[in-house]
Amino acid sequence: MRIEVAGTTHVGMKRNHNEDNYLILNDENLCCVADGMGGHSSGEIASKIAVEELAEFFRMTSRDQDATWPFKMDKGRNYDENRLATGIKLANKSIFDKASTDTKYKGMGTTIVSVHFTDSAAYVGHVGDSRVYFFRQGVLKQVTEDHSLLNDYLKAKKLTPEEIENFPHKNVIVRALGMKETVAVDVAKVEAQPGDIFLLCSDGLSGMVTDPQMQEILARTTELEKACSQLIDMANAAGGNDNVTCVLARFHDN
Repeated sequence: MRIEVAGTTHVGMKRNHNEDNYLILNDENLCCVADGMGGHSSGEIASKIAVEELAEFFRMTSRDQDATWPFKMDKGRNYDENRLATGIKLANKSIFDKASTDTKYKGMGTTIVSVHFTDSAAYVGHVGDSRVYFFRQGVLKQVTEDHSLLNDYLKAKKLTPEEIENFPHKNVIVRALGMKETVAVDVAKVEAQPGDIFLLCSDGLSGMVTDPQMQEILARTTELEKACSQLIDMANAAGGNDNVTCVLARFHDN
């Protein structure tokens, strides 16, 4: 099993600083994207803490598999699922603690999406409205479910395309790292096949570029770095209303 990864981030066309961060940790076959919030530099700090804490937890547990974990294991999840969820929970606690003890960081938070690859599977962990998709045999499918007010409305009742377009609170998320001392982490397992491409992105991409447009770019562009650049360029060409971050990871069997 081999993972080929590329990633990039851009401030977008409307913001003056970038609150997104992303991580590619090749030794652990781990990658993630975090989209910070909180204004000033707080969002950038929160997203940086998120990716760094997750990376450090994976390094620590790789070096010492008997290390004591900061949270109990969920008996309903396997080791890999628990490892990913625990790393994200640890990141949440670090952000919450910093925001609680330093007034300049009060209210900061971040989304996170992450993928950890094992020999035959991809484990997807997320909190917030950043997304993970996977692309297989020309078809792009969303793996994660947005933790957003809009998505809650969509699940509760059917909205017309016009109502969705004019929804007044599109950017309101209902779950994020740093909001509370504890957080629920969604974890999904995808049985990976050779050639599968996983797309991790902040809503600066998914909010500006449609799924069919993303699918078309991945279908025609085999080079991951070039595909990342094209996705970022398309988001900016559509208005670039937010910071935009994209990580692409291709699963190989050797």
